[in-house]
Amino acid sequence: MPKTKTEAETETETPKMKPRPIVRLGIFLISHSLLVSVVCCTAGVLALLLLPLLAKNTYISENALMPGSASSMISNRDISEANRLANDLSDLNLEPQDTAAMESRRILTKYMSDLGAEVSYHKFHPKPNQFHPLHFFSGPDSTSTVENFSCSAYVVNTVGIIRAPRGDGKEAIVLVTPYKFGKSGLAETLSLSIAYTVFSLLSRVTWLAKDIVWFVADSQYGEYAPVEAWLRDYHTPVFTGLGTLNADTCVKIDDLYVLERKPIAQSKISDGFRRAGTMAAALILKVADRNELLEDTLTIYAEASNGQMPNLDLINAVNYLAVHRQGLRVKVEKFFTLLDSRWLEILGEIFELLGKVARSLNPGWKFGISAADYIEGSATLASSLYYQALGIPTGPHGAFRDFQVDAITLEISPKVSSHNKARHNEFLLRGGRLVEGVIRSINNLLEKFHQSFFLYLLTSPSKFVSVGVYMIAFALLVAPLPLVAASLYAEAYQLDLGVKNTKSTPTATASDALGITFRSWKWLYAAKEVFLIHVWGAAVLLLPYFICQVPNCSPTSSTVIWIFLSMLSLLIFYFIVGSPYTHVSISQPEKKGEWAILKSVTISAVFIGLLLMSVVNFATAEIGALLLVPMCLMAQPLKLDIKAGKLRSFLRAICNLVLAFVAFPPAAYFVVKTIFEGFDSINVGEFWNWMESLWAWNSATYIYMGMVHLPCWVLCLHVLLHSC
Repeated sequence: MPKTKTEAETETETPKMKPRPIVRLGIFLISHSLLVSVVCCTAGVLALLLLPLLAKNTYISENALMPGSASSMISNRDISEANRLANDLSDLNLEPQDTAAMESRRILTKYMSDLGAEVSYHKFHPKPNQFHPLHFFSGPDSTSTVENFSCSAYVVNTVGIIRAPRGDGKEAIVLVTPYKFGKSGLAETLSLSIAYTVFSLLSRVTWLAKDIVWFVADSQYGEYAPVEAWLRDYHTPVFTGLGTLNADTCVKIDDLYVLERKPIAQSKISDGFRRAGTMAAALILKVADRNELLEDTLTIYAEASNGQMPNLDLINAVNYLAVHRQGLRVKVEKFFTLLDSRWLEILGEIFELLGKVARSLNPGWKFGISAADYIEGSATLASSLYYQALGIPTGPHGAFRDFQVDAITLEISPKVSSHNKARHNEFLLRGGRLVEGVIRSINNLLEKFHQSFFLYLLTSPSKFVSVGVYMIAFALLVAPLPLVAASLYAEAYQLDLGVKNTKSTPTATASDALGITFRSWKWLYAAKEVFLIHVWGAAVLLLPYFICQVPNCSPTSSTVIWIFLSMLSLLIFYFIVGSPYTHVSISQPEKKGEWAILKSVTISAVFIGLLLMSVVNFATAEIGALLLVPMCLMAQPLKLDIKAGKLRSFLRAICNLVLAFVAFPPAAYFVVKTIFEGFDSINVGEFWNWMESLWAWNSATYIYMGMVHLPCWVLCLHVLLHSC
């Protein structure tokens, strides 16, 4: 029986396979990328504003720490010995600086040796702070010394080691006190007295299981340099040739050893470099020059290089002992200008009202905090985010974090009072007991800190936001980027995403498919441009090396020269490789989609750059996303908005210009500085000083500025100024 026409057509038709649900979801999101972008960006900014509300109370994760479980053992005898050391050092202030420095080292060595400690000296030369592109991410060169060497540049640190009676010498706890030998002030003498009080006690106890290293850093060239040099030699010992110096050129240094060896047994002092075990943790102890009006205050500094933070348990233990055992008021850094911010106060009142409404509906809902707590938490959170993004250590503890040692700086500010003996002894007792309690808690550990968080933001000394919470804001901000890039690509080449279901679709011929294939490869022009702009950004990063060679160049002049050379190099770059708008054999319909392809590739590059930066320094990626994502998503040729003649197009053009201005690196720096410090702090040279500090500390933020932020800004300008 012959088949009917309908049956024959049914057999010849091939059933159309439906895409998988995940593919259909992706196509749906790409097709509605505008709505997704608005929702995600709004939710990302809102998530950042909600972080102070989502902060949790800190807690001790490592049970072995047991802070405050034992009573303090510091006695009046330790306080008396510390006062005697302080008086002996203070009597040298009237002596010449060189003599006072030599005598103060001798006195300090004698006091350490009398306690039975092993005393040694660490000698190093401070390195000049010069930018070198080849040494940016490499380790410090231990063999480099100061040019035109003189004995005045020769720095000697004093190190005392107490061997643990119950330990095997494999672990150690480090206590650091910066001290200017020969020209110390009252605050530095007090910090030395507190450290000696603890050191004196630890030389007699029997429960000590880890070696104690007391490192007195000669801070005449800064507090960070001596700690970094000592840690470098501690972990990677090298022979710098310091022992072969001519004795005639450094008679004073030779005299130092002669004076020290007269009253001290030869077995207690060593010319060589002495070591203890692997460092479990480190405390940098300082007494601030300023005084507090109400009570003794402890300020904790924890940020290290490239946003690294110590284990949160170390901060928690210090905070618990300071507040609940010694009655100190604990602070962390905050932006005080935000405390008077009106818009932040309005947000706090709104969240407080929402919290009251939530509790009225269900008393079990603990949403919302008071407006005052929200403002305080936001100011502290902004400070924590900024200093992590800056990538510059806030104290000598940053040198320890580079060697994966948990460390913090404790700065104690004494209460204003008359210089009576009772108040002085009380201050030494409280400071000594705090350090003793922290060392005793670390001594209980059987392994390194690992239980608590390493990635977190502080909103107060007792509240924090973990990485699992604050990464949501970053994820929401960058989520629209790949969707918009795919949407622009599909729109530029008029690709069918399969969203609209048609009953009959004409069959594509081979020539049409071949035309689409050749046309789709046009994105390589945009990819080449994006790549070349990133190469130009790398060249801009190297310009400071040559600017530093200019003699007697002020920071303001250096900034102007840097901007001028960057613009000149970009023009020369265009002259060599050609303008980004002059492509050969591009028809008019394809030229209309050229800016869309350029924007698509730019957004893809920004997405990759932000993700890579989030691995190195999450805070930098967070702030960068706030600046770059809105500019990338809204960028559109100004000529199109002007031709449209609509209010919406006009507002979009204004927003694009504002975002382009704010995202320009110098402009962004001055805007942020104005918000936090006021308009009076504006100075063109400050931008050069800021960037100089970034490359001096090997901050990854400096690489981000030249390899991600600046190229993205230039490419978005290309899109805005594109001649459609």
